[in-house]
Amino acid sequence: MLNKMNKIKSEKGFTLIELMIVVAIIGILAAIAIPQFASYRARAYNVAAESDLRNMMTGEEGYYVDNDTYTTVVATTGAGNFSTLPGVKLSSNVRAQVVQNGSTLLSTDYKAQAEPLAGTKIFTGTASIGISSVSKVAGTAYTF
Repeated sequence: MLNKMNKIKSEKGFTLIELMIVVAIIGILAAIAIPQFASYRARAYNVAAESDLRNMMTGEEGYYVDNDTYTTVVATTGAGNFSTLPGVKLSSNVRAQVVQNGSTLLSTDYKAQAEPLAGTKIFTGTASIGISSVSKVAGTAYTF
């Protein structure tokens, strides 16, 4: 009988308490990491939309140099090409549009907007002002 007890004590392994402590530590780390990951993801979507807006604005300026006017209304959603702005391609999950500012055929300004579908901001850019951003408000419909 003593031989059997010594054999049980000499077996290696983890106790239930040790395993529960490890599971609790993993749970705490996950509770910290998952919200951080979500905010990093939203920031990445915002940066992609802002980059797409800068590309659209560069395309608009190139079009203006060639044609002495800005493009007419152009809109697309996600990984689409702007047919009137060569070389401008949207990232996936980005909705964007370009609208002429002015009522004449030869417009001297434009308004471009880009919105990440999973981000937290809407970016607006014009030839005269530059780029600005507005935070999205949940439940608010934005005109595009």
